[in-house]
Amino acid sequence: MRMNCINVREIGSFAMETGSVVPPGPEEILVKVEWTGLCRTDLKLIREGHRDLTLPRIPGEEAVGIICETGMAVHDYHIGDRVYLYPGIWCGECPACRTGAENLCRKMQIMGFHRDGGFAEYVTSPAKSAIRVPEGLSAEEAVFTEPLSCCLNALELGGAGQGKRIAIWGAGPAGILLNRLARAMGAEPLNIEPDERRRERIGGRLATGGELFDICVVAVGSKDAYGEALKSLSPRGRLVVFSGLRPTEASVAVDFNNLHYREGCIVGAYGCCYRHGVDALNYISAGKVPVADLISHRLPLEALEQGLALVERREGIKILLKP
Repeated sequence: MRMNCINVREIGSFAMETGSVVPPGPEEILVKVEWTGLCRTDLKLIREGHRDLTLPRIPGEEAVGIICETGMAVHDYHIGDRVYLYPGIWCGECPACRTGAENLCRKMQIMGFHRDGGFAEYVTSPAKSAIRVPEGLSAEEAVFTEPLSCCLNALELGGAGQGKRIAIWGAGPAGILLNRLARAMGAEPLNIEPDERRRERIGGRLATGGELFDICVVAVGSKDAYGEALKSLSPRGRLVVFSGLRPTEASVAVDFNNLHYREGCIVGAYGCCYRHGVDALNYISAGKVPVADLISHRLPLEALEQGLALVERREGIKILLKP
C-alpha cells in the first residue's frame, strides 16, 4: 500500500512524496492520520535540524487518527478506535524509566525525529504508545494532547498548584496552554508577551512590573526572557526551562548568590511522559482546558510550506494539517 507523506532528506528542505505504508509488527498498530499539529519545533527541525533528528525522516509528533490494522499481539486496541499517539518509545529499564521519567529514557525513540511521524496518511506505532481518545472529543481537539502534555510536565516540575503565582514568558500556543492549564490547577498565571496582538488575546503584560513570582516558565526561545525570569523569582521560587535556545545563545548569566540567598531553583522541562498524555486528554475532554478556539488554520498536508511561513511569522495560533 502506498501513501502521500512529507519527507525531509536534508536540513533546509522537504518534499511531498509517495512512500510505502509500513505494516504493523506483532505489537504495533497502523493508524490512518486524521489531523497532525504543526508547531515551532517542526519549523526548527526542517529549517535548522534538531539534536534528536535522524534523516531521512517524516516529521510530525502531534498525530491523532483511526486504527486501521493491528498486530497479532495487540488486544487492548481495535480497528476503528480513535487514538492519540504518545510520540515516544521508551525502554522501561533504564534509571529514568524506573523513576517514571521515560521522556528522558536513554534509548528514547521519538516519532517524527528518530522514526517516522504524522506528516503522512498513515503512521505505524507501538500499541503501548497509543491512548484512546474519549468519546465526544474531536480529533482536532485531541491533537492538543501532545503540547498540553509538555505544559503539564513543565508545571508539575515547577510545583504549580492552588494559589501559586506563575509568570509565563510568551503567549503563543504553548504560552496560552500553560496559562489555561495553570488556572485549571488552581494557580494564578500571568503572561509576559512583547507582541501586542498575542498579549491582548491572553490579557498579558509587556513586562512583570517588578513583581516576583513563585514559578517562572519561559515558553519562548529568548535569552533575554530567561534573564528577566531569573530576576523575577520569589524566595524559594522555581524557574522552569521550558523552551530551548540556539546553541550560540544557550549560555545565560546566573547570579548564584541570588539563588543561594533566596533558595531559588532552576529546573529543566523536556517533552512529556505517557501519563501526561492520559491526564492532558482528561483535561481537554472534561472542558477544564478549552482548546477548540485556538485552532487558527486547517491546511492540507501539501500546504506545509504555507503553514511553516505562518509559524515563522507568528500568525495565528494553532495550525492543523490534514493528510
